[in-house]
Amino acid sequence: MDFNHRLQPASTRDAVYIQLREQILKLELPPGTPLSENETSLLFKVSRTPVRESFLRLAGEGLVQVLPQRGTFVSLIDTVLVEEARFMREQLEKAVILLACSHFPELAMQALDENLRLQQACVRNKDDKSMFELDEAFHRILFDGCSKSNTWSIMQQMNAHLNRSRMLRLVDDHNWEPLYEQHRQMAEAIKQRDNETAQQLMTEHLSLNITDQALLKEKYPNYYK
Repeated sequence: MDFNHRLQPASTRDAVYIQLREQILKLELPPGTPLSENETSLLFKVSRTPVRESFLRLAGEGLVQVLPQRGTFVSLIDTVLVEEARFMREQLEKAVILLACSHFPELAMQALDENLRLQQACVRNKDDKSMFELDEAFHRILFDGCSKSNTWSIMQQMNAHLNRSRMLRLVDDHNWEPLYEQHRQMAEAIKQRDNETAQQLMTEHLSLNITDQALLKEKYPNYYK
């Protein structure tokens, strides 16, 4: 199994959707940004049809809001959806790391170790976009290594608002050493098959979002619903 795989877009429509979604999640298109079919089609050098379809698909995920007579905008971050996604992730990720402590393939462990090495480089270089991708990849490797890839995919459907708040946290505060250290300790707990420590670390790790959320909403009120 390839623990560092990337899906390739199957069509122009998918390619536009994937790139727009990534720009929204990485805050390259911040909450509240107006979106234009004409400008986006020119930017991507495609017709307006795949752009329109991508906007509708993103609206279905809650990432884009279409307001009659006003236009189309990147949606504001919804704190209720952030908390619901965090709750779901906590339950599923505690279960997965427990499975990993019981059995985790050597190739998956190697992928975690390589991921941690790259995270260290991001901490040094303050590369927030790569750090976000590596953070996501770390958790995805856990699911892949425990043969729960479909569970990860389903979970991602609810993570859009949570992921934007996580990205905002990385951009706002470049002190990522504690984040890296939690990941490192989780990997070590898996190696030691230490169930209790692994679950405690995962709970603490995902609970950071609760505190961060209040601070970020106060600092970036225009980004939140």
